[in-house]
Amino acid sequence: MSDQLYQSPISPGRSWYEDSCGERPTYPALDGDTSCDAVVVGGGFCGLSAALHLAEAGTKVVLIDAHRFGDGASGRNGGQMGSGQRAGAIELEKELGFERSKALWDMAEDAKTSLHNIASRYGFDFDYQLGQLTPMHKKSFEAEAREEVEVLSHRYGYKKIEYLDKDKMSSALGSEHYFGGTRDTGTGHIHPMKYLIGLAAAAAKAGAVLHENTAAFSTERNGKIFVKTARGTITADRCVLALNGHHNDLRPELASRVLPIQSFIGATAPLDHNTPVLPNHEAVDDSRFVVRYFRKSKDNRLLFGGREAYGKSTPGDIERAIRKQITEIYPDLSDVEMTHAWGGNVAITMPRMPYVRELETGLWTAGGFSGHGVMLSNYTGRMIAEQFLGKSDQIKLLKDLKTPQFPGGSLFRNPLKLLALTWYAMLDRI
Repeated sequence: MSDQLYQSPISPGRSWYEDSCGERPTYPALDGDTSCDAVVVGGGFCGLSAALHLAEAGTKVVLIDAHRFGDGASGRNGGQMGSGQRAGAIELEKELGFERSKALWDMAEDAKTSLHNIASRYGFDFDYQLGQLTPMHKKSFEAEAREEVEVLSHRYGYKKIEYLDKDKMSSALGSEHYFGGTRDTGTGHIHPMKYLIGLAAAAAKAGAVLHENTAAFSTERNGKIFVKTARGTITADRCVLALNGHHNDLRPELASRVLPIQSFIGATAPLDHNTPVLPNHEAVDDSRFVVRYFRKSKDNRLLFGGREAYGKSTPGDIERAIRKQITEIYPDLSDVEMTHAWGGNVAITMPRMPYVRELETGLWTAGGFSGHGVMLSNYTGRMIAEQFLGKSDQIKLLKDLKTPQFPGGSLFRNPLKLLALTWYAMLDRI
């Protein structure tokens, strides 16, 4: 199948990532029954990372995905790594205490290193660029940003973050749209499709058996775990459900706690190299609840993401919605050429922290990374693999987090989601 003609069946629009990484390798669909030590359902960052680390340890592992690797959020996201967890250190410390909050912070720091180490070990490039800015869209948020810097620097020992006042932030952004905020030089941003392609190739090289276009219809335990597909059943001792925003109600526990929402990204034509826009090529995620996130690619395109569709899943014109947001921040780009506009599902939880559980003996699930999954989903896959192998029980840090169900049940969950997003988008504007 030529990737130049391929369109994702589950996500709108063709992404710039697809057109900038060459033709994606293909993996065959499952054809017939098979057995293994561990089966992984879901070929995004989390699932492929779990398969890689299991295979490296000599475990016989089979991974299946309902579509192509990269069709979901792992191949179409904003590419920003970030630091820590999705919830801030101050917020987590108030809820969990310093010891657990610090352990979660250290886990995220390990996740950064792990992401780079995998690429180095298997020799693939993923267009890593350094730096992240978090500007405040309201002046009243500046004090909170200053406090977060102080806490991270003095209590968590993280010296790579600093506070920028409005003038310094405006220079760093090339825009006066925001107030002050933070600069983090201990993280960066990546080309997610390139990383995903490299991760899949690494898992296959390590011995994992990978299958695309193979949807799981059910999972059952009767001594062994049985994963049923249209063209065969996989029998395994252990299983990882790494489905995130594409669980398709495979398990009711996922549907009630991991909620998919759509986010949209546009890519401009390459900007002039003298443009004031993001002169240091840092990534940006702002302080809005419905966050706007943007960065420049290595070839100087502005990649800009956000969400402004609440009454229906996908806006009729993704490019127009994204262009409107770009123009608010960079008025001089109102007529810039847009070469790509696309969307995809990310998954959120009520507390904005991952939902990681052992649903049955030997059957684990992980998802709901809430826009913070580039490094954390990769590392969560590794931690689950290490738990399977008896090497580490670090995954307990995420397993023990409280993740309540979304209100509304199956009938009202989506209408309530749209109501909540509309409400928070309104608060972002006032």
